[in-house]
Amino acid sequence: MIEYYEGILKIANIFLSIVAGVIAMNIFMVSRKNRFLKPWYILVFVLILFAVQEILGALRAFNIYSTPHLTHIVPTIILGLLIWALVLRINTK
Repeated sequence: MIEYYEGILKIANIFLSIVAGVIAMNIFMVSRKNRFLKPWYILVFVLILFAVQEILGALRAFNIYSTPHLTHIVPTIILGLLIWALVLRINTK
């Protein structure tokens, strides 16, 4: 029963990440024009990967699809892109 509630919360997170994705697309259009906003360009891809991670989590919570490789690889890529965006932000000051 707890997995069911976990799955419902994961689905709610997916909808929230979709809303954040719509906002990020506006940022994406603006960040392509300005060099100082390049870290935001990278963060858009982080947001997309976060949505993928939430979908994988929902599938795992409902016992539809589970793989340990994707649940470890995607967060590693997210972390790497976040670090890269932070380094770019520090270097553009």
